[in-house]
Amino acid sequence: MNAIAPFALAAAGLIGLGLYGMLAQSSVLRKVIAFNLLGIGVFLVFGVVARRGAAAGLPADPVPQAMVITGLVVAFAATALALVLTLRLHQTTGAVTLAEDPEASTPPAKSGASAE
Repeated sequence: MNAIAPFALAAAGLIGLGLYGMLAQSSVLRKVIAFNLLGIGVFLVFGVVARRGAAAGLPADPVPQAMVITGLVVAFAATALALVLTLRLHQTTGAVTLAEDPEASTPPAKSGASAE
């Protein structure tokens, strides 16, 4: 087992946990955390790819490092926006879950008078 394998396994685990959290959780805050785990896993994959190329004797490529730094800034901004929207959701509805409302999925009843 080489030196890159633990990082690749950790990246796969983080991506798996992030996907599971995005699909299985109904709380918005938990979905934001799961999305961040997914992003961290992807950033780690970029790091593993960059390291693997350098370990193979190729010159170091700065593009994956630049993508990770840019991705971290974008992830921070997206997390801040998601948390502000979650706070606004809580202030408006009093709930922080995205559970489906059974009343919202049924169409409104038609009135007895027809419009002609």
